[in-house]
Amino acid sequence: MPTSIRFSKLQGAGNDFVFIQDFNDELDITPSEVISICDRHFGVGADGVIVVKPPENPDNAGFMHYINSDGTIAQMCGNGVRCFAKFVVDNKLAIPDENGCVVVETRAGDKPVRVLFGEEGFVEKAVVDMGKPILEPDLIPALLQEDSETQDGARFIGHASIDSPFGSFDFACVSMGNPHAICFVDDWDALDDSLFKSDEKSLDTFDLDKVGAYFESCDSFPEKANIEFAELGDNGISMRVFERGCGETLACGTGACATAVAAFLTGRASNSSDLVLKGGVLHIDFDELTNTVFMTGPAEFVFRGKLSLS
Repeated sequence: MPTSIRFSKLQGAGNDFVFIQDFNDELDITPSEVISICDRHFGVGADGVIVVKPPENPDNAGFMHYINSDGTIAQMCGNGVRCFAKFVVDNKLAIPDENGCVVVETRAGDKPVRVLFGEEGFVEKAVVDMGKPILEPDLIPALLQEDSETQDGARFIGHASIDSPFGSFDFACVSMGNPHAICFVDDWDALDDSLFKSDEKSLDTFDLDKVGAYFESCDSFPEKANIEFAELGDNGISMRVFERGCGETLACGTGACATAVAAFLTGRASNSSDLVLKGGVLHIDFDELTNTVFMTGPAEFVFRGKLSLS
């Protein structure tokens, strides 16, 4: 018989998730069920499902079991972890400490999140300690050679050229618990006309569905990768992201962090940047002394309901 379960939908900068509470650790949602739930025509519609599992450490807020819309497991999701903190705090499943923080357990480690309340007493924004960026090719993982060096002498992939049917593109590679490859484009007019969906050549008209899908699964990334295309402007760093296991999303928190880190390490931007995505703006700070990335962004409730699992 079908099982009826309650869900809530939340979004962070347009990156949307179906939340299912399972503090008793009783649910085993299958990949096909996730695909059905995330279907935007026949299901609830979302970029992924987040199951709120009990924490391993009872002092923490819970474990974020994140599943991409294609049914694959993801280690981490920056927008998802902000929404997770909102879900558990607003539903009184966790109480912030004296600094307004809760700790969310993820497959990429524990993530401290400081919640910020709006006028109505619900969480409105959150600041996430995203931890240290991973630059070692074997750990990203990326089958590419280190070609650049940080101020501290650490080697990293900053300008790796990868061939494709669409030409060669240079990528910087950073992991924020999941792999990211970032391409900064300085001259859109230099790219082939076939890579754009209109006569105008820009980040907005770039055919990310085609180009991003190729690089996501290319041989350079043995576990696939999230692919970002970005440009620097007066309002910050504008970017679009083709998420591993999802396709293009309106926002990606780990992608914003990886792009900000890559922009700083390659000398394109300072250590504090606004990342302008289709779904909104995320602010990223990179603390050079502790080598830690902090992300600030919104977390919003959309609606709740019931769904049936077979």
